[in-house]
Amino acid sequence: MTSLIDRAYLAEQTFGDVDLALELLVLFSGQCRRLLPGITDPRLDDHHRADLAHTLKGSALGVGAARVAELSAVIEDGLRRGGGVPDPAYGALADAVEATLSEIDAPA
Repeated sequence: MTSLIDRAYLAEQTFGDVDLALELLVLFSGQCRRLLPGITDPRLDDHHRADLAHTLKGSALGVGAARVAELSAVIEDGLRRGGGVPDPAYGALADAVEATLSEIDAPA
C-alpha cells in the first residue's frame, strides 16, 4: 500500500527531527478535523469554503499529504471560479482525509 504521507519529505522539512515531525502531524490532524466540515458544508458561502480548502491544502503540502492537497486544490479552484465543484470531489476529499488520519494514528 502506498503511504499517504511522504515520510521522506516530512523528514526533510523537519531536518530529521522526529519529535517535530510528530508535532506537525498532530497539528495537521487537528486542522483536518476542524476544516473539513466547513469545506463540505454547502450552507457556507463559497469564498469562505475556498479559504478553508486553501488552508487545508497548505497544511497538507507542509506534511507531504499530497492526495489531500490535490483534492483541496480542486475544491478551492472550483469554488473560487464560481463554476461549482463536482459532488464526488467532496467525498473523495473526506475519504482521503480519513485514510490519511488513519495512517497518522496507526502505530509506527
